[in-house]
Amino acid sequence: MAKLNRTHAADLHGVARLAFEATAGLVDVVERMHHTIQRRPWPLGKPAAGSTRGITGFVYRTVRGSVRLIGRGIDASLAPVVELMPEGAAGPRRDALLAAINGVYGDYLARTSNPLAIPMSVRYRGRPVDLADPGGALRAAGGPAPTGRLLVLVHGLCMNDLQWRRAGHDHGEALASALGCTPLYLRYNSGLHVADNGAEFAETLEKLVAAWPCPVEDLTILGHSMGGLVARSACYQGEAKQHAWTRHLRKLVFLGTPHHGSPLERGGHGLDYLMSLSPYSAPLTRLGRSRSAGIRDLRHGTIIRGKHRPVPLPAHVDCYAMGAMLGEHRGVVSERLVGDGLVPLDSALGLHKDPAHSLGFPRSHQWIGSQMGHLELLSRPEVYRQLEAWLRDGA
Repeated sequence: MAKLNRTHAADLHGVARLAFEATAGLVDVVERMHHTIQRRPWPLGKPAAGSTRGITGFVYRTVRGSVRLIGRGIDASLAPVVELMPEGAAGPRRDALLAAINGVYGDYLARTSNPLAIPMSVRYRGRPVDLADPGGALRAAGGPAPTGRLLVLVHGLCMNDLQWRRAGHDHGEALASALGCTPLYLRYNSGLHVADNGAEFAETLEKLVAAWPCPVEDLTILGHSMGGLVARSACYQGEAKQHAWTRHLRKLVFLGTPHHGSPLERGGHGLDYLMSLSPYSAPLTRLGRSRSAGIRDLRHGTIIRGKHRPVPLPAHVDCYAMGAMLGEHRGVVSERLVGDGLVPLDSALGLHKDPAHSLGFPRSHQWIGSQMGHLELLSRPEVYRQLEAWLRDGA
């Protein structure tokens, strides 16, 4: 059995804090439902304002206060213990679970300074890369000498850098071997707004390229799912700030990226609306709306702050799009609804009924996989062959 270390203690601290905060929030939901039932409103309409009173209100306030008091006590007790524990590595299962939690509640974790919140980092072979000395991480990992050709891979929602390896295959490692480039992987909190992650990613690339141990000849970014939106956001914001790294960017490749959103998030938003129509179910919308800002951005594929609006692909970069569908043949359902199970085919290819929103990938820069799911884009041989062909072209 592995010895307890600082990572385990920090996780326990973060989980305890999240659990008590969630319990207090659930008490609020139950109290609002109780208050609504007491008022006996019509089935449709706005929920009754206010909270429970008298003995009932006293009971709810006592329970809520007790939960928060105990939570603060445990939080204060665990905080100093974390610093006393020895350093230790985390395992892939823990990293995968943490990535999933961040995808769903990551903005809340960051806002409350919860230890479970994932900070953005560049990784190489699972190790963090010091942006002040990126060559040192490659040497420490026993990797080959850094090259002037950088390939940065950006994972999707609820995932992390280690999950680029699927069914024994890693696009990054395979492309590095075939093309002689250096693969680096971004790890980030996918529950934050895409625009916030994009801004930080742009700043990260600026530091990385400036400190790279040899002249950077070209930069390629490969994004899977939400990772493609984060990459587009970084390009948009990097160009706006005239970052030097944007001048090195040559190719941008998207794997199953929901450029125009995902029907699953639109369905979640619609369910929230329907539940809000009745005062009896309205309190439950608080649970649905607790999903992260990153997930909500997937309703339309929003990559900038403020009102959603179309953002074109970077003009000086060769951009490629890959989409997949569960079925064998294209059709209205597979193109606009089902797609790879999470992302419709039209959304993955940047197609839109309004020409102003279409991204305009050239036909030669589009690829469609059949009888293929969203995560299979990470491991199918035919996907890799097309990636290699696109990235080798002009290499």
